[in-house]
Amino acid sequence: MDELCIALVGDYDPDVIAHQAIPRALDLAARELGVDVRPRWVPTDTIGADVSAALGDAAGAWCVPASPYRSMEGALAAIRFARETGLPFLGTCGGFQYALLEYARNVLGMKDADHGESNPGAAVPLITPLACALVEATGGITLVPGSRAAALYGATDIIEQYRCSYGLNPRFRDRLEQGALHVTGTDAAGDVRVVELDGHPFFLATLFQPERSALRGATHPVIRELVRVATIRRASPSNSLRDVTAPRIVKRMS
Repeated sequence: MDELCIALVGDYDPDVIAHQAIPRALDLAARELGVDVRPRWVPTDTIGADVSAALGDAAGAWCVPASPYRSMEGALAAIRFARETGLPFLGTCGGFQYALLEYARNVLGMKDADHGESNPGAAVPLITPLACALVEATGGITLVPGSRAAALYGATDIIEQYRCSYGLNPRFRDRLEQGALHVTGTDAAGDVRVVELDGHPFFLATLFQPERSALRGATHPVIRELVRVATIRRASPSNSLRDVTAPRIVKRMS
């Protein structure tokens, strides 16, 4: 069987724990599903105007942790490509933050939306420092019943690991949910931890790092689903993948 290419959008650093864990996490999921996966790192500063040149051979894309990226525009272009073409997409930690930024700018028309890490004086500070940094932290998350995330976990109350200091500015949550992007996971304080995109084969982003499950030898359900949907995408790249698209989310978390 040909290898399944998953594009890892980000700037590889061997000292980053998430970067060590991600290939292992994909391998665990692939073994469970009986497929061969080839992770391919795509540095953000190599992504130009023709995004298909960077992602065209990929059956799925994962925007990985360790931001700020060398090229914000490269990362945002890759996320937009995945969103608009139906390419299965996962964003974790920094990938979560940039997925929100891409959606705000290109779907909601918030052209000045920016990230507080790279632009502390942003006119529209969509991504801002967390009230309490989540560096090497573990926390509980409540998932929306009926969401894809809840279906994958088989539960609505989960515990996950973090290494991040930035998240969605709560001021913009209502604006962010005016389109097809929905909050499907929050922490005990109600802060956003998981989002999903309606009408897409697989577009899910988490502020936590599910890849860390690989460090204890466990297959993570979200990563398994990325690989599963990417496998279907590779087999039928021209179809709409309606059979794997999550049902519309109708319940909003408060």
